[in-house]
Amino acid sequence: MEEYHDLSGDGGVQKRILQEGTGDERPSKGCSVSLHYTGTLDADGKKFDSSRDRNEPFQFTLGTGSVIKAFDMGVASMRLGERCILRCAPEYAYGSSGSPPNIPPNATLNFELEILGWKGEDLSPKSDGGIQRFIVQSGSSKKRPTAGGLVKVHLVGRHEGRVFEERDVEFCLDEGKEVGVVAGVELALEKFHKEETARLLLKPQYAFGAQGNSELGVPPNATVEYTVTLTDFEALVERSMMSQDEMLAQAKLLREKGTKYLKEEKHELALKLYNRALSYLYDQSKEGEAAKLAIYLNKILCLQKLNSHDEAKVACVEALKMDSKNVKALYRRGMSNLALGDLDRALQDFSAVLEIEPENKAALNQVTICKHKIKAYNDQQKKVFANMFTKFAQSDSK
Repeated sequence: MEEYHDLSGDGGVQKRILQEGTGDERPSKGCSVSLHYTGTLDADGKKFDSSRDRNEPFQFTLGTGSVIKAFDMGVASMRLGERCILRCAPEYAYGSSGSPPNIPPNATLNFELEILGWKGEDLSPKSDGGIQRFIVQSGSSKKRPTAGGLVKVHLVGRHEGRVFEERDVEFCLDEGKEVGVVAGVELALEKFHKEETARLLLKPQYAFGAQGNSELGVPPNATVEYTVTLTDFEALVERSMMSQDEMLAQAKLLREKGTKYLKEEKHELALKLYNRALSYLYDQSKEGEAAKLAIYLNKILCLQKLNSHDEAKVACVEALKMDSKNVKALYRRGMSNLALGDLDRALQDFSAVLEIEPENKAALNQVTICKHKIKAYNDQQKKVFANMFTKFAQSDSK
């Protein structure tokens, strides 16, 4: 028979294995764990609770304080399918208060546990399970990298057990795409601590998508796995610690980097940098407002290139709040209205440009296009209604 092993180091949490588990993995902090348990009082063996009696596995998130300390400690030591007895001293269970009416004060408890399985910590922005993290080795620092900061990482990518890439890479968070780092890894890194190693399970939308990656041998719509180590990162100065001049300088630097990506037609990267640049601009000075307007105008271009015309219109509105007669903002809002089929509003925007710059050839051309499309639409509607009335008349005569 297995002996008890001291998990806490002070004898407060002891574990005796009844049935060995399989594999080498154990659940880590943040994992959603499913298990069966039966709890008894150590003093007299009286059962006070059992998930088996309810025929309903118990689920909880490991390492978040949602269960007694002994549970977190014991479950983190278990492998898949393992069964064990967990003996818990009061300070690792319900302490001097107990849990009336079933658990008296200062009670030592025994739990028979069977771990059924677990899912990784969900790091996806929409909580859709698309990025699951399983911590292999905890980090050594409480600080985490932030968008824009330089990170140094070691990556090992696998698909169905085959390693398709292994490399060391450094890049600024938000610019991972430039060095071939998939979105899921980049998003997850914002939750990493220095020297942390974790296994990431990435669904297609956070990896190589519907296209896959033929160079790496990853097929379309593939779920992939990355083992990621954050070896080092640059801690950025917090905005609250920066002066207005420093924030303005940072915004200009980000704008320049964004414009470089815009010229290279890397619109998603450019958009990320423009959005970050705007987050630094709280300055109401003339220089600050001018910088903000220039960034918004470039942001609009990126959104239009990405066919995000509703968002582009919102950005146009923000630009026009700063300069109601800005020709570029009016013209670009007209182009988004045109793309969305809102011909009347598009015509209004292009006409507004001509009121400011009567010789603007681009706006003149778009006014002609709008009028032509409006006329074509009206002519089509007339035909539809004419045919409809003819059919009604024929039906009435019958």
